[in-house]
Amino acid sequence: MEIDYLVKKAKKIRRKIIKIANRSGSPHVGTCLSCVDILASLYFYKLNLVPWEQRDVFILSKGHGAMALYCTLNEKGLISDSDLEGYYQNNGTLPAHLDRFTSQYIEASTGSLGHGFNLGLGLAYGFKLKKEKRRVYVVIGDGEAQEGSIWEGAMFASKLEVDNFTAILDRNDLQGYGRPSDLCHYEPAEDKWKAFGWKVLRVNGHDFEELLNAFDCANEGKPKIIIADTIKGKGISFMENELKWHYFIVTDEIKEMALKEL
Repeated sequence: MEIDYLVKKAKKIRRKIIKIANRSGSPHVGTCLSCVDILASLYFYKLNLVPWEQRDVFILSKGHGAMALYCTLNEKGLISDSDLEGYYQNNGTLPAHLDRFTSQYIEASTGSLGHGFNLGLGLAYGFKLKKEKRRVYVVIGDGEAQEGSIWEGAMFASKLEVDNFTAILDRNDLQGYGRPSDLCHYEPAEDKWKAFGWKVLRVNGHDFEELLNAFDCANEGKPKIIIADTIKGKGISFMENELKWHYFIVTDEIKEMALKEL
């Protein structure tokens, strides 16, 4: 029943993404759709948000996936429908890349790739120094994982045994100009992270059972990364695994086709 519940939540979030992408004329729809199941698993299963002062922290480091986080927060009841409708509008409420001053539930301003990952590591290390039980979760993109700052953080985290930190790599194998695997020597990703001293798990990023088991797996004294193999545009057949949906706009016609599938 728990997995059925998450499947329904993810479908609702995807519908909201399509609607606000259409209303705003915003790009990055494929980017957002690939990480919905990860966000649904976090916000409706894993994250401890009560009491607020002792909450776990989530940062979406791939800040161009902002619509996915906004729609998840709205489905969770943490941001209003009116705020969601003001996304990507002049004098609106929510910007195309995340800005922490727009809502208390946006923990970090992200968009410059590689930054959210290290902000999260700093927070997690601070919680350890203060002997707090709070945990930090950060979603990064596979294009983002080419940034040198990611690997500086990876060395920092394992050296200082930041075992209250979990990164989730949204491995949809498409970035702005092609496939990461074609643009650099990407794989074997697991071996690279293991060599940096991390607890490494690899899962189907659209299989809730695998995701929940990975989130619940002990860190064993190390920072943890979950490499989640996903599909850009997941949930809408004509968007799936298509580079153009990094940029294309959801017209009224496309919106109706997408909502019909969902």
